Amino acid sequence: MQEEADFVLEHCEEQMNSAIAHLEKELVHIRAGIASPTMLDGVLVEYYGSMTPLNQVSNVSTPDARTIAIQPWEKKIIPDIEKAILIANLGFNPENNGEVIRINIPVLTEERRKDLVKQVYKEGEAGRISLRTARKDANDSLRKLQKEGLSEDLEKDAEAKVQELTDDFVKKINILVETKEKDILTI
Repeated sequence: MQEEADFVLEHCEEQMNSAIAHLEKELVHIRAGIASPTMLDGVLVEYYGSMTPLNQVSNVSTPDARTIAIQPWEKKIIPDIEKAILIANLGFNPENNGEVIRINIPVLTEERRKDLVKQVYKEGEAGRISLRTARKDANDSLRKLQKEGLSEDLEKDAEAKVQELTDDFVKKINILVETKEKDILTI
């Protein structure tokens, strides 16, 4: 029975780690007014009939803090890349000179910064909800194991460990959210 309880704890920790990884991925897409190639990670370009990530059909770089430059491997796909960026609805307006696509990142207004901070808090809360769901699933599994023969002491110890894990991961989420908020509000 101890092995089953340990398995429940490991599974809970895996779920919480994936919640943190998901939050980190979502926060990368919330731009802080500084150009980054990762802003275009979700952009898929139609390339020879299949949807391909932008960074697999071009070189994406940031020549300065306000510009993203996209150098396609083949010049003929420039219109497809521009279309994909517009379809991704990231709020960018791509411009090309026939060889390179440039995206100018506008300076964030105070109102836009506040909206982005709200979005960061929303993502943080979604992460905390995922943690609470993982905690509930783990505690339910532990109670079920207790009915199947796990001692009450082991079940209570395991529940305490689950709560400790939850508290640690909530702290991690709070740190991620605070860091992103500072990035956005720093002018």
